[in-house]
Amino acid sequence: MAGGWGSVVVLLQQVLTGLATGAVYSLLALALVVIHQTTHHLNLAQGEMATLSTLTAWQLLSWGVPYWAAFAVTLALSFAGGAAIQRLVMHPLRGGNALVQFAAMIALFLLVNSVTNAIWGPNARAFPSILPARPLFEGAPISGQRVGIILVGGALVVVLYLFLRRSRLGLNLRATAANPVPARLAGIAVDRMRMIGWGIAATIGAAAGMLLAPIVTLDPQMMFNVLPFAFAATIVGGVSSPLGAVVGGLVIGVVEALVTIYAPALGRELKLSLLFVAILAILLVRPEGLFVRRTGARL
Repeated sequence: MAGGWGSVVVLLQQVLTGLATGAVYSLLALALVVIHQTTHHLNLAQGEMATLSTLTAWQLLSWGVPYWAAFAVTLALSFAGGAAIQRLVMHPLRGGNALVQFAAMIALFLLVNSVTNAIWGPNARAFPSILPARPLFEGAPISGQRVGIILVGGALVVVLYLFLRRSRLGLNLRATAANPVPARLAGIAVDRMRMIGWGIAATIGAAAGMLLAPIVTLDPQMMFNVLPFAFAATIVGGVSSPLGAVVGGLVIGVVEALVTIYAPALGRELKLSLLFVAILAILLVRPEGLFVRRTGARL
């Protein structure tokens, strides 16, 4: 009986750990979806932008800025930076072919990574957490840090989903994504919506980075091992489905945690290989994603 209860506790622990990691994947995937919905770009530099924002927050904290003040300032700076990138880099290329835009995304990835390395160097840093790394209470299957990630990440996901679905600005962003010409004729400032979309995505990425940093190594390569799972969540759910991004991120986080404990022989490299084999299989059957109807309607 004791052994059976121990197995249940281990399973619960891994599921909760997976939900914490999956919340970060969901936020990053949601950021990718927001940019794709407003500009039809898949931002390859999303992880690098999130890393830059997280290192900015770390710098503010090291200067003695209170945690929540640093959090808020970083989100504001990230929004401004994302909007500026859209206006200064992507907007002039909006009429170019897909290959030019793809090359611009790669250049943006390399540029942001170079900036973070030039300013902060390659050394790892510890990012403070407002919640303890120890179990939430004696015998708890999850630490306070991961509970915080689940709660804050979940709250952000809900707020962003409701914003995109219920607010006037969110509806304008969706109208811009669906068809910019009628949206412009209806009086929507399409170019402004695209800037706002990039700004929101950068803000989401910054929040994801600050949630993740206390439980991983904070350095310029922080998102290298994270972004592939966020891309996977985006593709599985559908690049035009915010709900799909969220569910895909949570599912991938839980599956990854369970595989880690129950199939440790796979290792990280083989886990990534199997993940992308599964994605390929899904794309062969449902190329639009699991959460997008074949008619094109988003869930």
